[in-house]
Amino acid sequence: MRFSDDFLSELRSRVDIEELIGRYTEIRHRGSRTPVALCPFHTEKTPSFVIYRENQSFYCFGCGVGGDAITFVRNIEHLDYVEAVRYLCERVGMNMPLDPVDDEVNRLRRRCYEANREAARFFYAKLLSEEGQAARDYLRKRQLTDETVKHFGLGFAPDRWDALVKYLKSKDFREEELVSFDLARKTSRGGAIDRFRNRLMFPIIDLRGNVVAFGGRVMDDSKPKYLNSSDTVVYKKSRGVYALNFAKNNNGGKLILCEGYMDVIAMHQAGFTNAVAGLGTAFTQEQIALLSRYCTELILCFDSDEAGVKATNRALRMLENAPMKLRVMHLDGGKDPDEIIKTQGRERMDTIIRSALNDTEFALERIRQKYDTSTEDGKLNFGNEAVEVLAGVNNEIERDLYTSRVAAETGVEKHALEAQVTKARRARGRKEQNRAFENALEMVREGGEVKSPNPQKRQLRLACEAEEIILATLLRHPDFLRRLRDRLSEDVFVTDFNKRYYRDISERIREGRSLDLSVFNETGGNEEMSYLSYLLAKGESLAGSVKECEECVATLLAEKEKLSAPEVAQLSDEDYRALFRQIGSRRNNGDKK
Repeated sequence: MRFSDDFLSELRSRVDIEELIGRYTEIRHRGSRTPVALCPFHTEKTPSFVIYRENQSFYCFGCGVGGDAITFVRNIEHLDYVEAVRYLCERVGMNMPLDPVDDEVNRLRRRCYEANREAARFFYAKLLSEEGQAARDYLRKRQLTDETVKHFGLGFAPDRWDALVKYLKSKDFREEELVSFDLARKTSRGGAIDRFRNRLMFPIIDLRGNVVAFGGRVMDDSKPKYLNSSDTVVYKKSRGVYALNFAKNNNGGKLILCEGYMDVIAMHQAGFTNAVAGLGTAFTQEQIALLSRYCTELILCFDSDEAGVKATNRALRMLENAPMKLRVMHLDGGKDPDEIIKTQGRERMDTIIRSALNDTEFALERIRQKYDTSTEDGKLNFGNEAVEVLAGVNNEIERDLYTSRVAAETGVEKHALEAQVTKARRARGRKEQNRAFENALEMVREGGEVKSPNPQKRQLRLACEAEEIILATLLRHPDFLRRLRDRLSEDVFVTDFNKRYYRDISERIREGRSLDLSVFNETGGNEEMSYLSYLLAKGESLAGSVKECEECVATLLAEKEKLSAPEVAQLSDEDYRALFRQIGSRRNNGDKK
């Protein structure tokens, strides 16, 4: 679906990009009028995400993502282009233009949402039917109320091969659609059977209230115990967080991260409505970035068994650079939160949450449990391992506090322990420097501050730099094109990628059309929109003069001549003499090139 430049410009004028972004991350003003923020697309502790009010764009100097309000919504809400435009229109009260031509991907996403919604209704109805008796008995055994079951939309997949397939086909869905939506799978004979059978069903709902996937728990001893939807056109497991659609509201800036569906549901029923869970065994950076948008403190609530402890340690490593404060619950007296609530009550769970350890205390406690600190050997081993934990604490006050505690517990002089911690921190610093060097080297290999979508940048860095300056200047000063018309054309450009952008930009300028980022959004992917935003950000530090552009044109002409110059070693004697005469002729005519 295509939108006119006038419509996109009107939409841009109504959307306040700073207010929009401020709904997802805290915006700061660092001594100037330029707002900055912690990037919502990657974890960081120092703001590198810059908002440019003048052209309603953003650019992150940390991860290289950038664009306009449409790009931001596409990335943050995982929408396609048309859905992102519709989302913004709804926010500012604009009507979408009518266009009979619909985007195929958008149509497919809409069909997937509809199929999932119908499937959720089907599963819920089956839970309440005679077929769902065993599932209802299981839920009563788990002490879930009818209100909770309805709130989370729990359901039951019948123990039949094609119950859901037949139902959805009656709703005009085709078998191939159901297979692509992971609601069915193909048989060896080419037919379709249900993906979920004889399972208690947990709908997975996105932040806008759409059912995007399902998790299913077996009702017998078959394996796997839990079966989850695979990635589809509307669902990416690595990006999702279960029950965040409920927990994101009125959570006081705190979220409790549990291991599974039932833990979350039990917590919500007990009144802890800020509980969420990951969707799978692997905790991802995308999930961390999503959680950081809705909390300033994350409390880990994993099972107390060995697997749960390992999962906690993995999560803490992943969260090492997260901007949220971290705490870890110690589930004393039960394997999981569901068991503790049932056996010890809500008040006990509330006490456990309030007494959750911070990440440093948790790490020290895990080491303490390994050794008998009443013995000299136990104190020595505990102290040696504690040094590594203390070395990882960057806050000096916090590090001093825990160093004092460990010194008192082990009977070691504090200055001796501090010396070991300082040594360990230096070793860590060297490792981080080496890692930073490798990252910088990789950045150079990728071509600079942003991993450019221009495939020729690595080989033609000087030419690309000159081209980028010209493009960045034209985006900010389109009137320069007329003043440069005798010297600048697309033939001057060395790389095909930037030549294409020059062709598009210059054509828009000549025709008096808009250069807003929004008009490029329809055809540009994330990388290209980030690149254009990078050019706008680059323009902030340029002279922004015709002379600067003229110098870049001269650089490009020189680079083109280098590229067109023949390799002398490969020339025949006759060609070499011809080249020699050509150079001599230039010099005689005063051509210094």
